[in-house]
Amino acid sequence: MISLIDWWKEHLLTCPSKYFFHVDCPGCGLQRSIAALLEGDLLKSLTLYPATIPIFFCLIFTALHLKLGFKCGAAAIKWLAILSAAIIAAFYLYKLLAHQLLAT
Repeated sequence: MISLIDWWKEHLLTCPSKYFFHVDCPGCGLQRSIAALLEGDLLKSLTLYPATIPIFFCLIFTALHLKLGFKCGAAAIKWLAILSAAIIAAFYLYKLLAHQLLAT
């Protein structure tokens, strides 16, 4: 019997940027990273998309803040979002530079 994770891995969405322009977008790797995380492979998940863990933490913290109303919750959410965006930008820049340097 096929598991839900295996089914999902076989039906990942195609990135339009990669499909049409052959260039990774800042979100490329997120779906595969989530699948690896759900399978329990933390190292593979971080290798595929380092911002997955901070994004999940931010989403979970936001849900808890909305339910429990933490005193400094809004500020913490803002900084978690900034951290996630910085990781995404740094990793995307690294991928672009690494692929460009390897292609030459």
